[in-house]
Amino acid sequence: MRTVPTVKVLHVVGARPNFMKVAPVLAQLRKRGQVRQVLVHTGQHYDAKMSDVFFQDLGMPQPDVHLGVGSGSHAQQTARVMIEVEPVLAREMPEVVVVAGDVNSTVAVALVAAKMGIPIAHIEAGLRSRDWTMPEEINRVLTDRLSDLLFTPSRDGDENLRKEGIDPERVHFVGNVMIDSLHAALPRARESRIRERLELSRQGYALATLHRPANVDDPAALSGLLSALAEVAVSIPVVFPIHPRTRARLPAGFEPRGLKLVEPLGYVDFLALIADARLVNRLRRHPGGNHRARRALPDAAREHRASGHGGNGNQPARRHRSGAGGFGRARGACGTRPARPDSRAVGRPRGGEGGGRPAEVR
Repeated sequence: MRTVPTVKVLHVVGARPNFMKVAPVLAQLRKRGQVRQVLVHTGQHYDAKMSDVFFQDLGMPQPDVHLGVGSGSHAQQTARVMIEVEPVLAREMPEVVVVAGDVNSTVAVALVAAKMGIPIAHIEAGLRSRDWTMPEEINRVLTDRLSDLLFTPSRDGDENLRKEGIDPERVHFVGNVMIDSLHAALPRARESRIRERLELSRQGYALATLHRPANVDDPAALSGLLSALAEVAVSIPVVFPIHPRTRARLPAGFEPRGLKLVEPLGYVDFLALIADARLVNRLRRHPGGNHRARRALPDAAREHRASGHGGNGNQPARRHRSGAGGFGRARGACGTRPARPDSRAVGRPRGGEGGGRPAEVR
């Protein structure tokens, strides 16, 4: 009987968004057999609450290699990953390197692998914001240019790559792997007691996150967004899992004023909070400035108050909910209908932010 050769696949993760994308791929390849998998953690997210808990929640094995690059400016972090990963790739010489998403670790590893002649597979390829002030946009475009296999989560990803001249033979529409992680975690999310631990009522709170450098590194932008959250908190309690970079930049003498600041949450507990929240808002930078978020958040709170709920959690949320615990009907990449992520253009390409000290990335 002829022996089928084992294929070595080296996966690289570095930050929280990577974990959810790589976990289902690791699990599926483990079932296939004849695949030797090597997991490398760059350490871009290194805090236990930002990394270890996600490995546990997602059922991921401990990394075979931990590079420990830590935080720094975009240039420092990217350079450290490149320096540290090169000897690992030289030692392992995998048949393919799998990178995911658009963080600094993704583009750094892709650059090294490409120059070493190692094929690259990019999970979540083809997504575009058209906003060149976003470091992630630079990372995802460069990674797609370097990759041999581009796995897209949506048909607009295919179209973006076609317009950029990418050979269609390299592009494979597979769906959104993060939905696979979501469905795998749903049973445990339903059993989570995080809402009780935080003393929250079902449908009686808002949930917000805030950590992008463009939002938190600019004191004026951060102050405006915190004021918007405080206005929302007048109508409904706001749970605010605070990112380390955000906490470090809170204004001196900052008073939460109705905000419930909590430590970063694991994947399962965060899913549970999303399912039972009345309002969910991940504050992100838009080309028009943060005034949009400062308007939208209080407007949403006023709508909530006008509906007569007032944060008591007695009425059902006015949003689409499904039998999947309030997470909608999206499906993942493993033989099911893919979800369409929000990859709409948010502005025209333009230059960098320019000037000032480089932002530290964590």
